[in-house]
Order: sequence, then C-alpha cells, then structure tokens
Amino acid sequence: MRRKFFSESSAISEPVNFSPPRKLGDRSPPPPLAAEQFELCDNLDEWSRSPHRHRVPPKYRDGNTIDWWYEDFAERERWKGLLSQSGLKGLLAPLLDAAKMWFVIVCTGIGVGVAGGWLDVLVKWLGDLREGRCTSSIFYNSVACCSGLDPGEVCNEWRSWSNYLGVHSILGQSLLQSFIYIVLSVAFAASAAVLVVTYAPFAFHTGIPEIKAILGGYVFDSFLSAWTLLIKALGLALSVASGLSLGKEARHSGPLVHVACCMAFLLSRLFVQFRYNEAHKRKLLAAAAAAGVSVAFGSPLGGVLFGLEELDTFANESDVMWRGFVTSVIAAVALQYVDPFGTSKLVLFQVRGMGEGSWLAFELIPWLALAVIGGILGSLLIRLNVAIAVYRRNSFLREWPVLEVVGAAAITAAVNDLVSDRVQSSELVANLFQECDPIRGDFHGLCNPTAMWENVFLLLLTSIIKIGFTAWTFGMMVPAGIFLPTIAIGASLGRAVGMLTQGLYKAYPKAWIFSACPPDPTVRCIYPGFYAVIGASAMLGGVTRMTISLVVILFELTGALSHVLPIMISVMVSKWVGDALGEDGIYASWISMRRYPWLAPIEYHDNGEVAADVMTSTLGLVVIENGIRLLELDELLKTWEYHGFPVILGGKLIGYASRDKIITYIQPILSESGASNRRCLFVEHPSSSATEPDTVDLSALVEDVMQLRKEVPLELVVNMFRKLNLRHIMFTQAGELTGMITKTDIVALSSAHFPHTGALAEQRAT
Repeated sequence: MRRKFFSESSAISEPVNFSPPRKLGDRSPPPPLAAEQFELCDNLDEWSRSPHRHRVPPKYRDGNTIDWWYEDFAERERWKGLLSQSGLKGLLAPLLDAAKMWFVIVCTGIGVGVAGGWLDVLVKWLGDLREGRCTSSIFYNSVACCSGLDPGEVCNEWRSWSNYLGVHSILGQSLLQSFIYIVLSVAFAASAAVLVVTYAPFAFHTGIPEIKAILGGYVFDSFLSAWTLLIKALGLALSVASGLSLGKEARHSGPLVHVACCMAFLLSRLFVQFRYNEAHKRKLLAAAAAAGVSVAFGSPLGGVLFGLEELDTFANESDVMWRGFVTSVIAAVALQYVDPFGTSKLVLFQVRGMGEGSWLAFELIPWLALAVIGGILGSLLIRLNVAIAVYRRNSFLREWPVLEVVGAAAITAAVNDLVSDRVQSSELVANLFQECDPIRGDFHGLCNPTAMWENVFLLLLTSIIKIGFTAWTFGMMVPAGIFLPTIAIGASLGRAVGMLTQGLYKAYPKAWIFSACPPDPTVRCIYPGFYAVIGASAMLGGVTRMTISLVVILFELTGALSHVLPIMISVMVSKWVGDALGEDGIYASWISMRRYPWLAPIEYHDNGEVAADVMTSTLGLVVIENGIRLLELDELLKTWEYHGFPVILGGKLIGYASRDKIITYIQPILSESGASNRRCLFVEHPSSSATEPDTVDLSALVEDVMQLRKEVPLELVVNMFRKLNLRHIMFTQAGELTGMITKTDIVALSSAHFPHTGALAEQRAT
C-alpha cells in the first residue's frame, strides 16, 4: 500500500509552495497553483526525490538531531545501487555489504562479553586487595588464591593485611584493617574521578539516558569516542571496587550498555556505509545495547526485551530485533567462556532452596505489601537523586567533582566498615536470595533464630543507608549503575518481611491464615529468600518503571523460573504505585533534566488543545527572506544560534534551510571580493550564477517540510513527531507561514509535568 499525503482541501496538510522563477525585487504574491500541485508525491520515496529535497547531504555535529527521512532514503538508494550492478560484482556486492554489518555485530558481541568478564575479574581483585593479599602472588584474588581446596579446608594462602604485616593485637588489627580499607577505597574512587574529569567527561554516570536519546535521533558522537570507552571501562572497575553504592560487580546494565555502544560505534567507523548514514548506525547501536544488558545480568533474552521495551528503535524494525538477539547470544556465550566466577553459569544470583516451586495464597499479602513499599521507595529514591543532582549543579560541588567523590568514598567506606561489616552489595544480595541450609553455613547471621529482631533491624537500617548513598552517588563524576544498588535495597526489605512472616508463622502455627502450611511445624513453609527476590523486583519496578523486560531479567538473573508469576505481580503493582506518585522513572528523569530531544514511545492525549496553542507564531520566528543579501544572511547566522530557519518568499513558505548547510555553502563565497552584496535565491532559477553574478543560488539547501493548519489537534501533532521522526512542522494558511513547532518544543511539552526539566542542561539552540 502506498502512503499518500493529503491535499489542501483535507485540512490536514498543505504543500510546499514552489513558485515559478520571478525577478529580484518582485515582492508581489506568487500566482496561485493548480489544485493538483497541492498534493505531495504518492509515497515517501518520491517525496524524498523531489527537486528541492536534500541536494546537499546533511553534516551533523553534536547537538543536532538527524533527518530520519533523508537517512532512510539515502540508505535505500545505496542499497538499490548495489543491487543494480551487473555481473559477478552485482552478485557479491550485497553479500559483502551484509558481511560488514555482521562483522560489526559479531565483534561487538564478543568484545562486550569478554570485556564484561574481565571487568568482573579486575573488580574482584581490586575489591579483595582492600582486605588482604595472596602470599603466592599479589595479582591473585581470594577465589584464585584459594582454588583447588576441598570444602571446609582452611585457606592459608590468603591472608589479611594485619596478619600479613604481623600485627597480633585485636585493636591493632582492627585499626590497621579499617585504615587500609578506607584508604584504598578513597584511592580507587579518586582515581576513577580524576580519569573521568580529565580525559572523558562523558564517561560518568550510567549512560542509558544518553543512549536512549542517541537512538531517538540525537547526535552525540563524543559520547561514543574511544577515550570514553577506555575511561568508562577502567573507571567503572575502580569506582565499583572502591565500595561506593554501585555494587560489587562491574556488570551494571547502564555502563555496559554504554561500553557496548562505544564498541559498535568504533567498529562501524571502519566502513563507509555506517560512517555516513546515521539511521543505519543507530540500528547497530540498538543491537549493541541489547548485548550490554545481556552481559550485565547474564540475560540474553532480557537484553532483547529491554530493547523492545526501552529502545524505540527496536519497535520500528524487525531486523533490528534480530540483530539484537544475535548480538545478545554471542555476548552471553563470550561471557560464559571467560567464566569470571568459575561457576560456568550465566546466573549471577542463583536462588536455591525454595522447595518445589510452589507458593501459598496467603503469601500474596506480604508480597503485595512489598510491591507497594517498592513503588513508594522507588519514587522517593528518584526524588532524592533528582534533588541532589540539582543541588550539585547549583552549589560549589559543581566546581569540585573529585573532592565530592573522595568525600563520598570516605564516608561510604567508614559506614561499611562500622555498620555493615564491609559487606558488598553483590555478596549481600547473593546471601539474601539464599535459604538457610546447615550444609552451606550461616552467612552474616541471617539464619540465627534467636536474633530475628536484630537481623530485621539491621536489614531495614541497611536499606535506609543504601537509599541515601545511592541517591547521592548516582550522578557523581564516576561511572555508575543503578540496578545492583536498587536490588540490594529491595532484597534487604524483602528478606526482613520474609523473616517477620516466618516468625509470625512460628509464633502462631495454628492460625487460620497459615492453614495451607504443612501440619508438621518442622517442615518449612515460608522461604524468606524468595521474599528478597520479590522485594528486589518491586524496588526495581519502582525506580526504573520497566515491566516485561525486568521480569525476564530477574528470573534469568536468579534462575527462579518457577516463581515468575509472583515476580510479575510485584513489578506490576510497584509500577502502578510509582506512576501514581510520579510519571517518570530514573532514566526519563535524567533525560528531562538534561533536556535531550527524546520522546517517550507512548501515545499523547490532549485536553482539547490545538497546534496554535503551542506553536511559535510568525512574529516570534527568525526567518530568511528569499533575495536576502549575502552579508545580511551572514549577520543573521552570527546573531542567532538556531539549527535552521524557515525560508519565505513574500510571506509564502518555501521550505527550511539548515544552519550548517548554509554556513558550509556561503563561507567560500564570502571570501570573494564584492560578494557581500549578492542576493541569495532559495528557489530554483533558470539562469545560473555565471550569467547573473549578483545572485547566489541556494535552492539546493532548501528542505521540504511537513505543513499543517494551526487548527489541527495538538494530539495529532505530537504523535506525528513521535511516529514520523520529524524535526519540525510548519503551519501555513493558503501557503503563508503562520507558525512553527520543533521537536524541542514537543519534548518540552511532554516533560512539562517534571519540575526540574533542563536543570542540568547546557543552553542549546532549537
């Protein structure tokens, strides 16, 4: 079926008015056009090939948004050119072209899988170095140092620093261990901050908000540079090993998504077909993002669903989903081959001891309570993080980012040393997910029946402390992720609720609510470890507002496939509660604060508004009049920093001219003597500049634009921007320009409910 743009009489769209050649100085309205001239071409291909459509390929710089229609058209033309070749070359050219794409896909999958595995090894070694060292080699972590021992055998090769340095007094050992722990934590965090601030400022934070904006058409190549890749990976290992509230493992979804996209971007630069086609390049980046999630959690299926749910590029193209699936699988295979933990498994926190996978109806009550708490605390964490980020931007901390990281690392290490006994997030989560088993031992005293209330208090205290530290840390100038700290918070709450439920059952085993439990009280009925899984899923749902992909990630992360239904319920309820307290998740909040031109893939519904209520009217627009002198045009470009300008002829809209294209075209002409008084023509003229030296033909720079009437519903305008990937829409009446709306305006409209929109943004032209 062919796609058609409606004629003027439909009151939906109006055409670009290309007038016949007219003499300079003639400002009278152009002659009326026939009705058939008010109808655009039958389909997008023909419309893209119209005479005024992008004769000069766009040159994007950071801060621009790509022209999706031109990029898609250019890719189709390139592909048709390959297929049109004759002979053996015509047969091999498409195969070679596809081979280049699959080369990038395969190399990205292998690269991110190997990088994720070795980052885990590096983080484990650096983290253990704060506690002690291996006597056989300082480059062995505690697992490698004690490998090959039988269960229960004492490892004499690994020694704490106090033991290694010969300190025997209890007070001396405690002070020395605390001193080395805090000093190395601060040193690792400071090193990460210095690397980021000095060499790669874009390597801080998680990276997912920027990746979502890039996949939505935002040009941000500096965010994907080689230096950013290197510093992101090294800084991630240092910051995680420092003990900041980022988790123990380097496998965070956000940073590894960023690392994977950097790899795909750099590999794509090897081939011209990716280097100069932004739309095609973004399809590769979407596949790389799925591989990053796959490696972060050992969840290849979750990575693909993450792309479907969070990355709008997946939803538009089935081949993008297929490439993401292949990349995720390859990355997972590479990670399992590296096997950083020596388990030969992808499951990061395998849940054991949950019986036969059955659960009882009365458990829905505490699980729903956990889901509600997760939604409330998730919204609280987002609000705290946003408030701290805004304060950081407007206070002295903005000028001293390394000092802030050092202070946060010192305080975090001191609290971990004094309160949490230096328990790291990954170790804590792994033990909270496990059920008590005499064979495996009692980790952190969680299975002591006489200390239930003490354990519940410590778990709740740990959750509160981690909420504060995570809200503070997520946004500092170090690479950071949000998933594992959030899992640790939710798992602590869930385990506490599970222990309270278990204690209630032991106190009142004959109560009617526990009638479904086995009659023998010695038979386990309640599994607190799975309550920790429910708490983790609820907290993640409240913070990220993910749904389907989050459920799949969690059961792949824990191996709790038999308990998917309770996880689904907790995620669903926590998202409902979170949405009731605030519309945006943590990533959408950061996108709004940085004012990235990204539109959420959801339907917009107005309250009766029309385009005229939002558009910038002609009186507020900076326009270029056909016939403007070259010197005046240069002054206009120097005065206004907008990305482009509407071009008019006697009030009638001709089209849209990009700022970068104009500058590139006129700069050589301005250097010529006497060129400043030449007039610029933005409509095709039958004579050339050779016969009329006092004119400059700029008609090749004019882009066709989508035109509507200002009376159209605002809902239609917003959904056209989102579904058609438009950059701007002009509003006309009988061909005369009446107003304009840009993608930046629509983004501002969509984020108007958020009180801190643009709080962290640099001033950008629209």
